Amino acid sequence: MPDKYALLFPGQGAQYVGMGEEILDSSQVARSVFDRASEAVGFDVAKLCLQGPRERLNLTEYTQPALLTLSVAVWETLKKRNIPAPAAAAGLSLGEYSALVAARSLTLEDACVLVHKRGRYMQEAVPPEEGAMAAIIGLEGDEVQQVCREVERESGQGVVRGANFNCPGQVVISGDRDLVERARELLDERGARRAVQLPVSAPFHSPLMEPAREKLSEALRGIKIARPEFPVVANVQAAPVLDPDQIREALLQQVASPVLWQRSVEYMKEEAISTFVEAGPGNVLRGFLRRIDRTLVGLGCEKPEDIGKVANHL
Repeated sequence: MPDKYALLFPGQGAQYVGMGEEILDSSQVARSVFDRASEAVGFDVAKLCLQGPRERLNLTEYTQPALLTLSVAVWETLKKRNIPAPAAAAGLSLGEYSALVAARSLTLEDACVLVHKRGRYMQEAVPPEEGAMAAIIGLEGDEVQQVCREVERESGQGVVRGANFNCPGQVVISGDRDLVERARELLDERGARRAVQLPVSAPFHSPLMEPAREKLSEALRGIKIARPEFPVVANVQAAPVLDPDQIREALLQQVASPVLWQRSVEYMKEEAISTFVEAGPGNVLRGFLRRIDRTLVGLGCEKPEDIGKVANHL
């Protein structure tokens, strides 16, 4: 039995049509979470998750509330098994909102409305043909950042920056499309195993998201944020942020700043957390976990059979 565990919540990219079917069929708690979320955002979140269409589910403003709702539904169902409270939680980008709901810092309804707006603001910040993101595999963050700085100097204008520092040897860059493409070329020459453009519609977590940050600031102003019941490790700080005003600021910073996921996991490891429960669809975060430290235990929790296994482990 582990002494301490942390919750991890996935971000955009984990979604797929049909997600949540098994837990909605088996859990009244999960159905209640979906009903509350649907009422808050004004569309049927369960229907979107189960039936799509994929094109709509993949639109950022719909992806974000859908993923948040399923992640929270999984956690609330798991909680009914009378498991111990987590020592900490963290979420990748959008997943930070799921973590804050789990810690009762944000209500489900407020979080769903916020991420619905957040997705729309991020989508609107940069025309689709002008921004891009690329995953760089096989080089470390310092080297990737150095190349990005070279490309920005060479260009004289425009942006390309490290956006997600996920695990050793995996960094996502983000910025103006032509600069991202130039950085990919140089990083390939410097020895990257792969430098792949991502199928996303905006340059997330870069300074180009500043218009989205400003709009989100207005949306957050009227939202009540409580002190979390357990620490939530923020993406930008890679450390817990507990004060409500500081949480608000962290969520704003996150829109246009890099996600320090590797450092966040390392912080939790330093706090003697050795087991991590990925609550929600997919296994991306467990993949990062293995790359960060193979001694850490990652447990997936998405379907009813996962709930029982995780509850027994904890």
